[in-house]
Amino acid sequence: MPAKVVVYTASYCPYCRLAKEFLLSKKVVFEEIDVTDDEAMRKRLVRLSGQETVPQIFADGRPLGGYEELVAYYRSGKTL
Repeated sequence: MPAKVVVYTASYCPYCRLAKEFLLSKKVVFEEIDVTDDEAMRKRLVRLSGQETVPQIFADGRPLGGYEELVAYYRSGKTL
């Protein structure tokens, strides 16, 4: 069964766009949560991931990291 993937993004972030395009190219269905103007959600993201940057990608609630970590995850032979 495919992982439940959640991507936290911001409208101004080029790496967010790249992460979403990468996931779409792999035919991964994901939920996007835009934290651009949502301070409460951004704080929640920091609590969940320990990171203040976006994108932050989660698979089944487990943090994978950002765009570069996502690409490295796939290069290692793993998939979502």
